[in-house]
Amino acid sequence: MSLENYRFPTSRLRMGNIESGKTPLVLVACGSFSPITYLHLRMFSLAHDYIKSNTNFTIVGTYLSPVGDAYQKLGLAPAHNRIQMAELAIQERTQTTDYLMVDPWEAMHSEYMPTAKVLDHFDHEVNTVLGGVENSDGEKQPVRVALLAGSDLVQTMSAPGVWSQDDLAHILGKYGAFVIERAGTDMQEAMGALKEWEDNIYSIPQVVPNEISSTKVRLLSKRSMNIDYLVPTNVVNYIKEHRLYQD
Repeated sequence: MSLENYRFPTSRLRMGNIESGKTPLVLVACGSFSPITYLHLRMFSLAHDYIKSNTNFTIVGTYLSPVGDAYQKLGLAPAHNRIQMAELAIQERTQTTDYLMVDPWEAMHSEYMPTAKVLDHFDHEVNTVLGGVENSDGEKQPVRVALLAGSDLVQTMSAPGVWSQDDLAHILGKYGAFVIERAGTDMQEAMGALKEWEDNIYSIPQVVPNEISSTKVRLLSKRSMNIDYLVPTNVVNYIKEHRLYQD
């Protein structure tokens, strides 16, 4: 993987005919995706339904941004494997993931890239390089970029010393977040220290509780147990072929 050969993915980005009066939106999910699960994909479907029914945004693109190897999290497969698994996962297209793409930019860096810088990257590519998107009146307009995350991640934002205040102000103040409620995380508690940006944080309920996690998938794989229907079939096959998450 080389940044010299990097090209921002736009194959599923809706560049035109955006309804006038609507704010075009790009959602970015940052994470390890080690491996990617159906819950990661389900997050985009939940966000799609919520945004369509409760906001004035219209989704023009959604992205998975895997972390780089410098993140050094326990159980983190090499970046090139995680990128490939994410690409395999989005081949199972549905109506609500038609705009889903994998951006390898973050994972290509040898150094750790803070979430604030990752969102800046998307803002630059979509609004500066591409110049925004075109509405139904033929006029170009800027795209709102926002973070898509689980409430467990947002809970860490309220924990003292985990995130810098400057990064929080940049992420939640400039971009905002759409937060999927997850079992075991109290949203009020997760939002505890984030009241300053509460108008920029959208809480999305999980109507059908889903407790799939990459940690559980890795544990099952390590024990040579079945992981079918927890991750996409082609990802199951990739894990087996490359002997990932085994002792």
